[in-house]
Amino acid sequence: MEHYNKLDHPVALGIFLLTLFLPVLVGLLTRRKTKNQSDFFVGGRAMNKFVVALSAVSSGRSSWLVLGVSGIAYFRGVGAVWAVIGYILVEMFQFIYIGKKLRAQTESLQSMTILDFFESRLNDKKQIIRSLGALIIAVFMILYVTAQMKAGSVSLSEALDIPEIAALFISGTLLLIYMALGGYIAVAYNDVIRAVIMIIALVFFPVVGLIKIGGLPVLLNHLFASDPALIDPFSLGLGMITGYLAIGLGSPGQPHIVVRYMSIDNPEKLRYAAVVGTIWNVVMAWGALFIGLIGRVTPGIRALTTQKEAELIYLILASKYFGPILYSVLIGGVFAAILSTADSQLLVLSSTFVRDLYEKILCKNKPIDEKSKLKLSRLVLIVSGCMAMLLACFANNETIFWLVLFAWGGLGASLGTALIMTLYWKRTTVAGTAAGMLTGTFVSIVWRIFLKESTGIWELIPAFFGALFVIFCVSLITAKSKT
Repeated sequence: MEHYNKLDHPVALGIFLLTLFLPVLVGLLTRRKTKNQSDFFVGGRAMNKFVVALSAVSSGRSSWLVLGVSGIAYFRGVGAVWAVIGYILVEMFQFIYIGKKLRAQTESLQSMTILDFFESRLNDKKQIIRSLGALIIAVFMILYVTAQMKAGSVSLSEALDIPEIAALFISGTLLLIYMALGGYIAVAYNDVIRAVIMIIALVFFPVVGLIKIGGLPVLLNHLFASDPALIDPFSLGLGMITGYLAIGLGSPGQPHIVVRYMSIDNPEKLRYAAVVGTIWNVVMAWGALFIGLIGRVTPGIRALTTQKEAELIYLILASKYFGPILYSVLIGGVFAAILSTADSQLLVLSSTFVRDLYEKILCKNKPIDEKSKLKLSRLVLIVSGCMAMLLACFANNETIFWLVLFAWGGLGASLGTALIMTLYWKRTTVAGTAAGMLTGTFVSIVWRIFLKESTGIWELIPAFFGALFVIFCVSLITAKSKT
């Protein structure tokens, strides 16, 4: 595919480089605030409500929204709206109900990770849930980060017209440097900065695009003339609509999102965060959808025949509509989306190994000072990032949209179901939770490999409800056996 590079302009290149290096500066500024493990993983439970709102939403969207959803909108038309409705509604309630309850209970139990919470809440003295959960998080999170690294390398390669391997090294290295410096605090504040960049990218961009093509009526008329199904949200069919709506089922199982609720200074402020977060979710989704639709009718752009090509429509339109300086800001918006998720996921991987495995299992009876734990946390973060970069080098041509959804679905089915049941059903047992987590993981993988193509059903749906059913049944059986 041809390149759409305008970063050879010195000012444009400077602005773009600023978007890459600004996180490193924030990491340096927040380094002094990161004094212990609690600061590194949950911001000392002292984060501002506005920061938590934008950080929680931004960390969950990633390249999947900017590149993936815009690509789906290019192919499916307005029907792509179903891909965003589900998670927007679920996360709105998640802020208020799951978030508030989780924040209160994790503080009372002195839990810094979701696996901390499971172990304390279920009184899992054998640490079955912690061991099993750590393995599940490691598998799916590495795949998730790999998808972000892949998206970053593809975008940077297109923007700078450099080899993809070089782009991967540049973006990945900068990400690891600023994260190692500041941990969660750096990540949260950088999410706010990136949210501002994404506002420009996902609000200003589509507005200009609509003006360029003559307004919303012209857009709809052109889409109708091309294919009437493109303006019919119900043209996708019940099965595909259900699958897209089910994306929301994965939200409770994303450790990099739920940790935001645990970090807020006051759980009562999560209602405010819910309002801000939902508005931001809607705005970002609106922008991504319209970019894909506008790309479908913009003259002078050759037809994009595959989903992989369509996921570059953002970059193509940015080059066509804007001069070098604005183009550099808009490309920065892509990296804002990618980094806001990748950094959060790497932090989860670090906390899983250091807190859940090393400190709580391997060195259970051995005291470890805060300085050593902090140093190890940074080391694990760097190693995990390097592993994801290596995997990204060998990643296949599967689209970013579906690669992200596989990791999202696996976490949602295994951890999300366990979190919901543990928070809201007092009879949940260790055995039930472990069985449910295994079921969610197993069904996600098996369904993906053997049944998804033949059934047309996304693996999260059977995996999520299968895990819920297993947790309920096994908990009833094991609860009775104790009495």
